[in-house]
Amino acid sequence: MVDIKREPPKKTKRNVAIALAVAFVGILTLALSRLEARPPSVPEAELVIDSVQRGTMTVQVRAPGTLIPENIRYVAAVTAGRVEARPLRPGATVMAGTVILELSNPEVQLQALEAQRQVTQAEQELVTLRTNLEGARLTQAAQIATLKSQRAQALRDAETQDALEKRGLGSANDIKRARETAAELDTRLDLEQKRLDLMTSAMDEQIGKAKANLERLVAIARFQDERVRSMQVTAGLDGVLQQLTLELGQWVVPGQTLATVAQPGRLKAVLRVPETQAKDVAIGQKATIDTRNGIVLGRVIRTDPAAVNGTVTVDVALEGELPKGARPDLSVDGTIEIERLDQVLFVTRPAYGQPESTVGLFKLDRDARTASRVNVRLGRASVTTIVVVSGLQAGDKVIVSDMSRYDTSNKVRLQ
Repeated sequence: MVDIKREPPKKTKRNVAIALAVAFVGILTLALSRLEARPPSVPEAELVIDSVQRGTMTVQVRAPGTLIPENIRYVAAVTAGRVEARPLRPGATVMAGTVILELSNPEVQLQALEAQRQVTQAEQELVTLRTNLEGARLTQAAQIATLKSQRAQALRDAETQDALEKRGLGSANDIKRARETAAELDTRLDLEQKRLDLMTSAMDEQIGKAKANLERLVAIARFQDERVRSMQVTAGLDGVLQQLTLELGQWVVPGQTLATVAQPGRLKAVLRVPETQAKDVAIGQKATIDTRNGIVLGRVIRTDPAAVNGTVTVDVALEGELPKGARPDLSVDGTIEIERLDQVLFVTRPAYGQPESTVGLFKLDRDARTASRVNVRLGRASVTTIVVVSGLQAGDKVIVSDMSRYDTSNKVRLQ
């Protein structure tokens, strides 16, 4: 048997196949690397889409609050005492003179009696002083009258001695004595008159001081009487008794709040505005108050100068008739109109958009089935709207609901 020498198989076809496979894999890899990832799908029903508008935007501030009466009277204790009677309960309608509490304090009553005794004693002392001073003044006046009579007689005697001297019948000693007597009486009369004037002025001053002392004691007695009467505690205001927490036998001290009385129907809203937004609130700005039973218009009448727990208290006076069910301590929501911005681009405030910041919003493409992320510069903000500074045009539709879970995507598909 003869071996036949065979030629080895040619490798050309095999090499071509391998080359084609490698080329296909390279092309496929390159295509896949250049192909963008398929955008995630978002249910359209879950989205909030709004159109960018150009026009007038109202800048507002919203804050919670409560309704409180405009006129509230805090009834405080004038004097210490023990609660003996409490004829009324909170919610009762009262008049200004209605007794809401009765207190007792024997010490206060004794002080009132002592004050009256001192007034009576001072009145008696004034009468005695006036009598004594007037008697002394009359005695001095009588003394002056006697001196005037003696002086007149001395003048007549001196004239008689002068006449006798002219006729040569009088003696020099008698004439000199008569003149000296008249001069002495003139001096005494002048001194006694000055004494009377001094007594009169001193009498007026002493009586004036005694009257002032009496008036002071009368004022003290009146004050003590008022303390006694204050133990019959009255409302002091026509309205509704709001708070009265004292019980029978309880001891109260001066200055302690016993009750509060409010005038019904005259309410105001007290809003708690965040301190970051309170800087734009000013007196006179318009406001709307939502009582859950209706909307009431109002106007800012006061802002608290200090912030407490991150909020600033703002008082809003209510205008017009209140809805049914409006009552003190009712929780409300208030919206204050800060200003109006004319001819600005604005859109519904995004869930994650802050004023004066740049955010990424998804703007709907022309096909309205996809949305691409764009950077948008935001400006002034209101309660539900915000100014668009740049990045969008009027008529653009953007997704304003929360899209934070798609932060890694630049495009989404709407289902």
